[in-house]
Amino acid sequence: MKTIYTFLSALFLMGLVIAPAFGQQIKGVATYKTSSTVKLQMDSSRMNPETIAQMQAQLQKQMQKEFTLTFDNVSSSWKEVESLGGGPATAEAGGAKIMIMDGSGNALLYKNTQEGKVEQGTELMGKLFLVKDELPQYEWQLTDETKQIGHYNCQKAVYQRVADSRQFSPGMKEMEVSQDTIKVEAWYTPEIPVSHGPENYWGLPGLIMELSTGNRTMICSKIVLNPKDDVKIERPKKGKVINREDFQALQQERMQEMMNKYRGGQDGERMQIRIGG
Repeated sequence: MKTIYTFLSALFLMGLVIAPAFGQQIKGVATYKTSSTVKLQMDSSRMNPETIAQMQAQLQKQMQKEFTLTFDNVSSSWKEVESLGGGPATAEAGGAKIMIMDGSGNALLYKNTQEGKVEQGTELMGKLFLVKDELPQYEWQLTDETKQIGHYNCQKAVYQRVADSRQFSPGMKEMEVSQDTIKVEAWYTPEIPVSHGPENYWGLPGLIMELSTGNRTMICSKIVLNPKDDVKIERPKKGKVINREDFQALQQERMQEMMNKYRGGQDGERMQIRIGG
């Protein structure tokens, strides 16, 4: 009996030591740099490969952006660092115009993992919207792979889903819809025990330090934990309240309008590519 009592006492004392480590208040600001690989598929008989490569390089450079993730134990806000090069990436040469819109540059994204809610303030068709919905659920598969990012030891998690992809080109009467398998690779650090990450991503037992999805990569380049100045987690307030499904329908309507506008290619080949949402 004495042995059992001693063992239980040891467990109790361990609990007193361990509990504060998991229950501690954490606040921080993480800076992420994003990059995308752009591959243009255009008729080489109408445009020489050198021009295509030049446009591709211009688009790729414009899509290198910087974002901040401000977070505490349960909530976070994600937004682009203000710069003079905001707006969609564009390139124009030889009568062709390409515009890539990823839907992230003009948005403030707020997540609350305790309530399971996400709110996004964004602009579409010249109007402000406040998209409110449930947090998306990710069926992460944890792996044994590890690597170091900055000063933090990270572990790898993967996830994939099937999503609709819509595209059009001059002369098409309707959008071409296909299904793509989106593979996501995330590296998270249990050393920062919060369930946050860039954009809509969350749900891992540690802060997501690096995330790759398709042709896009987001990696944490700087992190400040528990700064002296108070951490302000912004929450979007302006715009017409709408849910994610209805907002996506409006996005598709916008793409249809663009297709109707550029149908026929009267002043040369025009194209719009939309990625993300």
